[in-house]
Amino acid sequence: MTWEQIKARFEAANPALKADALGVDEARAAEITANLRPNPQFAFAADGAQLAPNNGVWQPLSGVQTQTTLSYLHERQRKRELRTEAAKDSTLVAAENHEDLKRNLEFNLRSAFIQTLQAKATLKLARDDLEYYDNIIGISRDRFHAGDIAQVDLDRIELQRVQYESQLQSALVSLRTAKIQLLQMLNDRTPVEQFDIDGPFDFSPNIKDLEQFRQIALDARPDLRAAIEQIEQSKAQHKLALANGSTDPTFGGWWTYDGSFNNPNANHALGLSVTLPLRIFDRNQGEKQRTAIDIQKSQQATESTRAQVFGDVDSAYAQVDSNITLLKPYKDRYLAQSTRVRDTVTYSYQHGGATLIDFLNAQSDYRTVQLAYLQLIGSYLTAASQLNLAVGREVIP
Repeated sequence: MTWEQIKARFEAANPALKADALGVDEARAAEITANLRPNPQFAFAADGAQLAPNNGVWQPLSGVQTQTTLSYLHERQRKRELRTEAAKDSTLVAAENHEDLKRNLEFNLRSAFIQTLQAKATLKLARDDLEYYDNIIGISRDRFHAGDIAQVDLDRIELQRVQYESQLQSALVSLRTAKIQLLQMLNDRTPVEQFDIDGPFDFSPNIKDLEQFRQIALDARPDLRAAIEQIEQSKAQHKLALANGSTDPTFGGWWTYDGSFNNPNANHALGLSVTLPLRIFDRNQGEKQRTAIDIQKSQQATESTRAQVFGDVDSAYAQVDSNITLLKPYKDRYLAQSTRVRDTVTYSYQHGGATLIDFLNAQSDYRTVQLAYLQLIGSYLTAASQLNLAVGREVIP
């Protein structure tokens, strides 16, 4: 599986990412609630039933008065619109926070992917070294049988194979462990033996200028966008707090049967009312002040996040640049030199021109240089992934 396939499967299957995505859907559902109008109120009342006889007369229902009432709370100063606006801003913040979680989880995924690639490269190096050394052992045995080297020298060469076997087993365990970690992040139950990845394990010697990465980060970092949206949400909440300090009238109307005491002929009567709460003590003062302070808090948090963005980009860029500086001489000189030295000393040893110690040292130096190069490639790819994380999108493949 390539990196793109791994990332696609991760986005589709990771439980933490899927759970957080549902949180965004919850925020969208809250928009519906925020946009709802108040329900009208309906009431039915009956009054005037005679409970006990009076003067020998008991007609319990003859004087019953019935009343049907319908009332509605009218929200003034765009309260419903402001609630909806605040809810939409909340959804935007939740969506950006989800993207930020995805950004961080994908960095962890990328690190596991790189670790697996590095383990594969290390395993290949271990196998190649063992194969090369087995060839040397075969040649040494031929020399021993020809009387060209002593038994002790052959024994020392064959004993050295244990080190290569140990390195091979360590590489196998490292690769298996890296694959298990990757499968766990994918929430995949595929057997380790049937799972494999593929991708370039190399470095690019050229990168963009630091200022370009900074500008990309300002546009792409979801945590910075979330902080900016948080300011807008705080402003909307403050407007809503001001509106909630206003008085909302309740309009009512009722129809009454046998309800007019001033007009005996008015068996059917209509009534109207307006109810106004007297906001003497509670005018939402606390929420007005709190939301005003929250705007300032959100602005300061945004400035802090912006500073964090620059710090992350600068730090990651420095690490990538440092790794490139170290890798260039390896690729230009050290790899070829270590191979040339090993092959030359090996040829010389096979023909009696170099000692056993020289041969073993050349083998050790070759492996040290090759392994250091692989580790530097892994460090570079990890630093590149860190830069992608700092910028907010993939700028170095």
